[in-house]
Amino acid sequence: MAFLPLKFKPGIVSDITPYSNEGGFVDCDKIRFRLGTPEKMGGWSKYSASTYEGTARRLHNWVALDGSDFLGIGTELKYYIEEGQTFTDITPIRNTTSAGDVTFGATNGSTTITVTDPAHGANENDFVVFSGAASLGGNMTAAVLNKEYKIVNLVSSNAYEITASLAANGSDSGNGGSSVVGVYQLNTGLNTTVGGTGWGAGQWSGTTSSALSTTLNEALDNSETAVDVVDETGMNTANDVILVGNELMLVSATTDDNTMTVARGHSGTTATTHDNGSLVRLATGNALATDDFVGWGSAASITVPGAQIRLWSHDNFGEDLIINPRNGGLFYWDRSGGLGARAIEVSASGLSGTRTSVPQICKQIIVSDSDRHIIAFGCDGLGTTAGATQGSGVQDPLLIRFSSQENPVDWFPTTTNTAGDLRLGGGSEFVQAVETKQEILVFTNKSLHSMKFIGPPFTFGIRELSKNITIMSPASAIAVDDSVYWMGVDTFYIYSGGATKQIPCSVKDKVFLDFNLEEKDKVHVGVNSEFSEIIWFYPSGDVTEVNSYVTYNYAENIWYFGNLARQAWMDRGIRNLPIATGDQYLYNHEVGYDDDGSAMTSFVESAPMKFTQDEKFSFVNQIIPDVNFNGSTSINPSVDFTIKAQNYSGSGITQTSTGSAQRSSTSPVEVYTEKLDFRVRGRTFALRLESTGLGTKYKLGTPQVNIKEDGRR
Repeated sequence: MAFLPLKFKPGIVSDITPYSNEGGFVDCDKIRFRLGTPEKMGGWSKYSASTYEGTARRLHNWVALDGSDFLGIGTELKYYIEEGQTFTDITPIRNTTSAGDVTFGATNGSTTITVTDPAHGANENDFVVFSGAASLGGNMTAAVLNKEYKIVNLVSSNAYEITASLAANGSDSGNGGSSVVGVYQLNTGLNTTVGGTGWGAGQWSGTTSSALSTTLNEALDNSETAVDVVDETGMNTANDVILVGNELMLVSATTDDNTMTVARGHSGTTATTHDNGSLVRLATGNALATDDFVGWGSAASITVPGAQIRLWSHDNFGEDLIINPRNGGLFYWDRSGGLGARAIEVSASGLSGTRTSVPQICKQIIVSDSDRHIIAFGCDGLGTTAGATQGSGVQDPLLIRFSSQENPVDWFPTTTNTAGDLRLGGGSEFVQAVETKQEILVFTNKSLHSMKFIGPPFTFGIRELSKNITIMSPASAIAVDDSVYWMGVDTFYIYSGGATKQIPCSVKDKVFLDFNLEEKDKVHVGVNSEFSEIIWFYPSGDVTEVNSYVTYNYAENIWYFGNLARQAWMDRGIRNLPIATGDQYLYNHEVGYDDDGSAMTSFVESAPMKFTQDEKFSFVNQIIPDVNFNGSTSINPSVDFTIKAQNYSGSGITQTSTGSAQRSSTSPVEVYTEKLDFRVRGRTFALRLESTGLGTKYKLGTPQVNIKEDGRR
């Protein structure tokens, strides 16, 4: 018998065969490496019991002049400022109606209220606040009606439905009176990526199986514009599009006898003959459809305008805040108005100064720290004249514009200001900009550029640094010290010292071969500077939401991974702990070693080890554990040691045995289980260390295993 020390290489290596990685680790979850050895990662707890609406994918922390600690939070539904564990909704207002434009209709026994508002411009899940409404006569009192509602269903361009807190009764026959005012918040965005339009981009024939349908009640030639159907219900609104065979038809008018007047050969399709009884499907338009048109006859693309998930960019301008919903406008929150004030559109705001060519649409905004310019990336061009208050409204995905210094409303270049523009020369679309100490790195889908302040008369200069690089998402790059790290579509990169290079990654296949690329825009990166970690959170497999992470320890140049659902991450700085979002909560991280009060499972597993140099079997009967439990809050924390035996590299696990090392004392020295007894036989052995208990922190050292040769069979 002989005791052999088990010394392991740091980090996880999963891109080679397990036998090729003898002496290393191949799998893990919720561990990190420090000083070359694995330990359980820190836990988390809810920052507060308060929740927010939607999925928070962006965070921005800053401090006002009076010391107020603000946290900006952007979701697909709203934008909040958190202070003192309270979320305040500052979502901009899109439109306020005139008194009497809004009326209500209730149905006895139903909580659904139909709201009529000509040209409301709302989307499903938008929010509206009503005031001035009178009782409908029964349960629907003024107090019930005059508050914020989420729109749950679009009926038409003139009507939608909301859900009241109680059901109407037979007396609710009124319409709310002539004083009702509706205040609509900024249109909400998507929380799941919608695929592109065009042949092959969606489902066959461009519709889904659940789309509204009927049949022709006549045969059609290739020019007839009066179309008789069996039942026009749900597809009888002007500007609806119907699909018959391979032909799209645009509805212009309808009658009460199931006859629709249409324009033939819509959207590039060909007008042709159709037999009586042919299937007619609603392609797009009326919200009574269970599902909408997927695509037919349009140019194929990966995404379409409005098909990306709602992503915010934000930056403080002094103690104020500038926010931008990706592919939307610029909005400004003035600290002097207090938390009761909402963000306002810059191009139509009450900010002091003359507004000139303020961008109406852009992909990201940054306030440059050193020179105080507001920079808009992937934006629309200048207004038609020098005196125009807004930009052109036509988005250029490679255009960069910047305001005059210290002036958020002046964007038209003159000889007396520092406003201007640049256009990227590589790639086809701006993706992300990252500000560093020396420059702003600007990523397109295929190139990397450096943007620097150079002073008058040009203000900023730009040069290409790299081409033929990729970037995964609008939030997959981050600056750490003097370097920028990012995730590409199939590898990882670093820009440092003026050079761009790939980062060798020992878990690359683990990440990219189990990646939901359809939801790649949800990828985001954070840094945990206390432990020199860069963490990319991503959706794996066929899961549509972020559920996994991969970590690069840049101090030790090693990788590890695990499972964790976090939609946004912010490193400690102004606040003492890292903060992340998930399940409509803010979480403090590196708090204890539990999952918000519940036990957190953590494990690390080695590659198979061979203890003899020939074909002989080995027998393992003891392990002397070498761990410490420093930091545990449990009185008697424990960790399980499991030995897994194999006979051949291609065979399954033949034997498994587990023993638990438990701490019994901490004074004068830490005392825990001296030895663990096993009876495991095989040619190779893997070690798994796992913790499932509350309040347990563990760190692996150099355990010793007692082995003997055990024959050839």
